[in-house]
Amino acid sequence: MEKEFKIENKIVNIYYRENYLKELPVVILNTFGNEGKEIWEKCKDIDCKGFILVAISNLDWNNEMTPWLAKKINKNGEDFLGKADEYMQILLKAIIPEIKKYIEENLKVKIKNYTIAGYSLAGLFAIYASYKTNIFSRIVSASGSLWFPKFINFVKENKISSNVEKIYFSLGNKESKVKNNVLQTVGENTKEIERIYKSQGLKTIYEENEGNHFKDATLRMAKGIKWILE
Repeated sequence: MEKEFKIENKIVNIYYRENYLKELPVVILNTFGNEGKEIWEKCKDIDCKGFILVAISNLDWNNEMTPWLAKKINKNGEDFLGKADEYMQILLKAIIPEIKKYIEENLKVKIKNYTIAGYSLAGLFAIYASYKTNIFSRIVSASGSLWFPKFINFVKENKISSNVEKIYFSLGNKESKVKNNVLQTVGENTKEIERIYKSQGLKTIYEENEGNHFKDATLRMAKGIKWILE
């Protein structure tokens, strides 16, 4: 089953099973395109536990998923404008209240907890968002862009929400094997950030997949959701 909303110029799709339980976790997934439905189907294919998926699209990807200003990382790219805090306000004040109302009043489901999830820059945003709000108890950062300039310093110097319980990390085994000096840091940074959270008592996992950043992206995302729900 699927329900679509347009909220603050974002497209929000809610996916749920027809025969659902009366209490379920909600996974909020920021997407590059409209891959929410494909990820929902992948989750069913790999037997994820029951949950409701909220997929958000029509994002200003390079800007709303990045925490601060940063220079472009290749000559054909663009600078990152760091509008994550602005998008956080839309997410917290407009999107989540409306989807919460729909889930509770129309589906008659009690929300067990919220997960924030994303791939690539949205995986970066998922981590960053949990420093800005206490609403999320679980995080999925699949092939997260943890190469982002100064992000590792941010993690070392700040404290993630005390409500976070579990964090999933993954990368492709070829993601660090690139010519770009900035992107090369993604493996080292991801493993170090995972170690930091583990040392703080959080339940974490780091999984490595075959291939580069773009291989099996929807399956990698689904695998992260499956683990976080267990």
